[in-house]
Amino acid sequence: MDPASQDINLNSPNKGLVVDNADTLSDVPVEGAVGNAANPLPPGLTEEEAEELRVELTKVEEEINTLRQVLSAKERHATELKRKLGLSPLTELRQNLTKSWQDVQTSNAYLSASATLDDITHSEVYKKTQETLLQAGQKTSAALTTVGTTLSKKLGDMRALPFSNSFSSNYSIRHSISMPAMR
Repeated sequence: MDPASQDINLNSPNKGLVVDNADTLSDVPVEGAVGNAANPLPPGLTEEEAEELRVELTKVEEEINTLRQVLSAKERHATELKRKLGLSPLTELRQNLTKSWQDVQTSNAYLSASATLDDITHSEVYKKTQETLLQAGQKTSAALTTVGTTLSKKLGDMRALPFSNSFSSNYSIRHSISMPAMR
């Protein structure tokens, strides 16, 4: 029987579950361990009180183990339900991000910062700075256009010159140096 489909009564945590006691201390003998040299009793604690505490500890550990099993069964059941509904981890992440962004947009800090930015963008100083930067950008663009035009013209002029004329004197000097005159 699938543990995820079992009816688990939390008042009777072992109902419908296979309890594995390998992880609990119930199998460890406590007889003879009370007050021995390896495990002395804390001051002010009698052997009977220590025994009661150990029994209670064993019960609590068994309950913890049972609750882990119940939680695991519930998680498997929830995963199966999500799969049947077509909810993928990516869909859940998208929904969580959307909700978080909506929470941020309605937060006091966001609203306050947004109002402050609105105040700044409508201030005279902002408008003057924006106008100055706009003019500087236009002048810079015009200057770069002029430089580009000038460079293009100079490169065009250089292309118009014959290639052989620009290097002919250098070539003849190099040629005469490297090639001895044959007579």
